[in-house]
Amino acid sequence: MGSKPLVTFRPTDEKDLPRFVEWLLQPGVLVGFPMMDRREVEDAVRLWKEYIAKGVSITALYKKEPVGAANLYFQEVKKLSHQALFVIIVDEKHRGKGIGTLLLKELTKLALKRGVEIIHLEVYEKNPAVRLYERMGFKAYGKHPHYLKDIQGNYYDKILMEKTISGRT
Repeated sequence: MGSKPLVTFRPTDEKDLPRFVEWLLQPGVLVGFPMMDRREVEDAVRLWKEYIAKGVSITALYKKEPVGAANLYFQEVKKLSHQALFVIIVDEKHRGKGIGTLLLKELTKLALKRGVEIIHLEVYEKNPAVRLYERMGFKAYGKHPHYLKDIQGNYYDKILMEKTISGRT
């Protein structure tokens, strides 16, 4: 039997936010996110702070150290509260070890507790996490061609994916 890393979860704490900036600025990561530079990353992480206060952000710990996090963009507007967008980030030193899968499973539990029926994401082409999402049962339902344009003038399509997590269809 292969051994999986012992990963635990806790609600994200504001003290985790500098790590999120660090992880997002690791080589190649921003290809999979809409931010382009440190200022945009720091701005996005400041927005994440609002969801920490709402209790819809979790941090994965390996040997008691943060190694990844996931955020559920939970909607408090009643007509939208059945669905939620999410984002996941894993430290490059811990990618490929199943932590993203475990984070997504834990985030799904949190979403269900909040009454969410559908979780969805926006992922950019060439992001290796697409394979994770497909393995976890997410289906592509749309594409925005040429959604992002990087500093070199390269365009990236945005792929919209979703998964029903409740008994409703």
